[in-house]
Parts: sequence; C-alpha cells; structure tokens
Amino acid sequence: MDIDPVALSSASLVDRVMSDVTDYIRQNGLEAGATVPGEAVFAAKAGVSRAVAREAFRGLAALRILDIGNGRRARVAPADDSVLSLMFDHCVQTKQVTIQQILDVRRTIELRTAALAALRRTEPEALEILGIAESMRSSFDQPERVMELDLRFHETIARASRNPVFALLVGSFRVVTRQTWATGWASRPTDEARRDSVEGHAVIAAAIRDRQPQAAEKAMADHFDLTVKALLHAGIN
Repeated sequence: MDIDPVALSSASLVDRVMSDVTDYIRQNGLEAGATVPGEAVFAAKAGVSRAVAREAFRGLAALRILDIGNGRRARVAPADDSVLSLMFDHCVQTKQVTIQQILDVRRTIELRTAALAALRRTEPEALEILGIAESMRSSFDQPERVMELDLRFHETIARASRNPVFALLVGSFRVVTRQTWATGWASRPTDEARRDSVEGHAVIAAAIRDRQPQAAEKAMADHFDLTVKALLHAGIN
C-alpha cells in the first residue's frame, strides 16, 4: 500500500510539536495544573500552521499529558489511569494478554498495596476502607453496586499506600475488571461462596485498620486466590 507523503509529513510535524511541548514542560519544571503557552506559540516555534499545533495539543490531551478545553489555556494534566486502562483493555481484546495474566500482575501489586496501606493509611482512609467493605456486605443483593464498591475498595487501598504509581496501576485495571466481574460473581456456586468473597474484603479492611501489614497481605492473597479460582471455573483464562 502506498503511503501518502503529505499525510506522512503532516504526522511528522505533529510529532515534532508534541515533542516541543513535552520538552517545554520538562525544561521549565512545570507541575500538574500549570499552564503552558498556546498553540500559536508552538506553531511559530516549529514553523508550522496553527492546525498542526492544534492536532498536537489534541494528541497530548488524548495521552493525558495536557488538559485542554472549555476555552481556557492548556494545562499540564494530573496523573490519570485512563490511557493505561484503555491499553490493558486493548491487549485483552486483541488476545495479546489474558485475563489470568492481568490478574497475576494485579495480585502481585495489590498484596504490596495492602501491606503499605496498613502501614501508611490515615484514620479517615481506614474508616473509608472499612465503610466500603460494610457497604459491600449490606448491598449483597445488588451485584452491580457490589462491583462498583469492589473497584472503589481496591483503588482506595492503592491510594492509601502513598505510592501514586500503585494507584495508577490499580485504577488502570478498572475496565478489564468490569468486563469479568459479573462472570466471576456468577461462577461462584452458592450465595455462601459469594458472601465469603465479600467477607474477604472485611478481613482486609480490618487488617489495614489494625496496622497489620502481614495480615493485610495474606488476606489480599486469599481474596485473589478465590477470584482466580472462580474465573478458572467459569472458563476465563
């Protein structure tokens, strides 16, 4: 297939402006929320049209490097797990990785986040984690609500670990988890087995509240082992 040289040249120019913007952010030590010069500035610097610079800004916004919109100046975007989340989903959907491989990585990460949360959580965070676990218990007859609470539970623990990388990674699993959660829930043979899964969250929460990192890590490992078993039983690998 022939490649349109005009399209190739345009893409190259967009890439150049994107590099100029990221270089500017780094060289000036800009942090999340800081404003960056407008499209016209970078268009002039690179000797390209405003249309090319606008496309570069849109590309950086899609990557969550810039935050643009609402008629205000572009800003450095805060950390966001959405791009990683889409990539994980893409890899699963195109059979480049499996659900079990995702779970293997999640298990490794979340054992550590549970232990760190037990050591580093604040009192409000401990109460929030306990409250989510209790809400899961009281919402047992509403699986969709339990699922959303489950996602929030793990993400809150990741934030309580005080390592933003863990928070990004755990949050990035959200899309894939939503696609498999209902299957895992349904594959547990009885309501008792499903309640055991819910209660596992309460055990994790209590260990974090009591500042017991080893107990929190073990409880998280037990939780993931049950989840993996349920998904294997459902034929998800």
